[in-house]
Amino acid sequence: MTDSVARDPLPPAPDPPESYGYRLKCLVLGPPLVTERIAKEKLDNRTALGVLASDCLSSSAYGSEEMLRVLVPVVGVAAFTLLMPVTGAILFVLVLLTLCYSDVVMIYTRAGGSYVVARENLGPDIAQVAAVALLVDYVVTVAVQVSAGTNAIISLAHLIGDDWTGIDHLQLPISIGVVLLLAYGNLRGLREAGRMFALPAYLFMAAVGLMLVIGIARWAFGDLPHADLHASGTVPVGTAGDGWLYGASLFMVLRAFANGGSSLTGLEAISNGISVFREPQGRNARRTLITMSCVLGVLVLGVSGLAHLTHATPYTDGTPTVIAQEAHLVFGGDSWGSAGLVFVQLATAVILYTGANTPFTGFPYLASFVAEDRFLPRPLTRRGHRLAFSNGIITLSAVALALLLVTDANVDKLVALYAIGVFTAFTMTGSGLTAHHLRRREPGRTWKIAVNATAATVSAAVVLIFAVTKFTEGAWLVVVVFPVGVWALVRVNREYRAESAALAALPPAEHSDRPRWRHHVVLVLVDAFDPAAFHALRYAHELRPDEVRAVHVAVDTTRAHHLTRRWRATHATDVPLEVVDCPDRRVAHTLTRLATETTADGRTALTLLIPHRTYRTILGRLLHSGTAEHLVHTLEQLPSVAVTILPYRVP
Repeated sequence: MTDSVARDPLPPAPDPPESYGYRLKCLVLGPPLVTERIAKEKLDNRTALGVLASDCLSSSAYGSEEMLRVLVPVVGVAAFTLLMPVTGAILFVLVLLTLCYSDVVMIYTRAGGSYVVARENLGPDIAQVAAVALLVDYVVTVAVQVSAGTNAIISLAHLIGDDWTGIDHLQLPISIGVVLLLAYGNLRGLREAGRMFALPAYLFMAAVGLMLVIGIARWAFGDLPHADLHASGTVPVGTAGDGWLYGASLFMVLRAFANGGSSLTGLEAISNGISVFREPQGRNARRTLITMSCVLGVLVLGVSGLAHLTHATPYTDGTPTVIAQEAHLVFGGDSWGSAGLVFVQLATAVILYTGANTPFTGFPYLASFVAEDRFLPRPLTRRGHRLAFSNGIITLSAVALALLLVTDANVDKLVALYAIGVFTAFTMTGSGLTAHHLRRREPGRTWKIAVNATAATVSAAVVLIFAVTKFTEGAWLVVVVFPVGVWALVRVNREYRAESAALAALPPAEHSDRPRWRHHVVLVLVDAFDPAAFHALRYAHELRPDEVRAVHVAVDTTRAHHLTRRWRATHATDVPLEVVDCPDRRVAHTLTRLATETTADGRTALTLLIPHRTYRTILGRLLHSGTAEHLVHTLEQLPSVAVTILPYRVP
């Protein structure tokens, strides 16, 4: 028996040095969060209301104005009377959708909302309509909310003093800066975003609530002033007779209703982001949803009611906004009135900006679910440095910035792209829930089917109205994007399914992982007389092949002769250097021919080993361009050929 010998434990291996890029990431975003922290990155109901409801509540700041922008040029002063029944129709849709999404959050406690409902009840292919609708809506929401927030700031400058009206040209730069700031906040992680974006929702509720209370009180005492309908810059005021006489009224009312539908955007945010709630998720999400809908109803009705009483009229260039005029008229022009105006406008601007944060929560989660179903690229499923879906956040930011640049951050242009996406998602949700309850025998089944079917029908009607009435104003783009987007998602899925089919067709292990070749050749590609080439040769010998060859593709004859002389004189290797002429400078073509000749007997396997020099500094990488990846793409299709890139770090 041999005595066991105690061995000292090996010292711990040193941590590899961190790259400069990683150090910069830690400096900007903070230290990385471990995966186990995901369960802790949850929000209580109050914080969730502030984070997820900002988009929905803030849309009340411009929904009524968008209705008036359609009605005033057609029916004139009568628009302020017609505004109230149109607002009533919007609130009826709000009630339907609230009941519908209350059902969603209790049944589907996984983030995804309309997409998950459609996938589970209508099938994965049809669900891609909901996916495209939501993805488009999220992108447009960022652009609309940020642009409207900048409008609020510029409106404040207009109403405070003429000296500040010169900031109009900053509409686009300010909007772009806010999008970048929102992206940064979300890349830092959910908990930081929650702290940062919850408070503005409550400030906005307080500001608008104060404005409504004072406005109603002044109206009750007969002291509420009217706006000047014919002020310079306002939209042209039509006459009621012209619109009714020519039959334009119904069409314009439908347009106003479609524009007013923008007040309901963001209603689906809670169902899309339900995973951020604490347990029990369904019950907490439903309570928050009902609270949000009640507040939204009061805000929309209040802003429309004040517009009805004050005759606040939209301006052609968008500023000052209707809600800014209402605040100015309600609070008055003294120092206290100016303070009230500043409070309302700053609260409006901040909630509009933070309302653009809601898509930064919903878009990455939705994209990750669609990617899990293999309809989007898999990198969208990965969590980043701070446990956020960084790839989704970056994608959303890039597309939203492009949309801002194309539309010059103009709210009126962006609204034309807005409601189609969200109401298509509403339609898919109502249809999916209707199918869900039709297949089940449960208490209240008839009532739930009626509510969800009605919500789906009304939402589909809004989509049709919006597509027709706003087609020439930009809605055509969304109409085109939808089928193209669905086709693209299905095409990605087809590619993934083809890969899965290829894997399923692989032969059993006892046949597939046995050697098929009798001879193994390792060919080391030598580009220059440097340590990388000799490092690759040493590695080639470690593979224990039958043959090791060093090959130089001669593009420059003089350089090849010089390399050959140095190679013969060195004692660093005993492998001779072969020189292959390449007069047409098509290196990949020459190597393909050489590899084909080497493996022509059907019994030889070839490993092409390509030394790849890597550099610590950016300057080193810029000064030395590599062709290794290009050669891999060219040679990887050859049978019996394996291409290996061997990195060598240059000191």
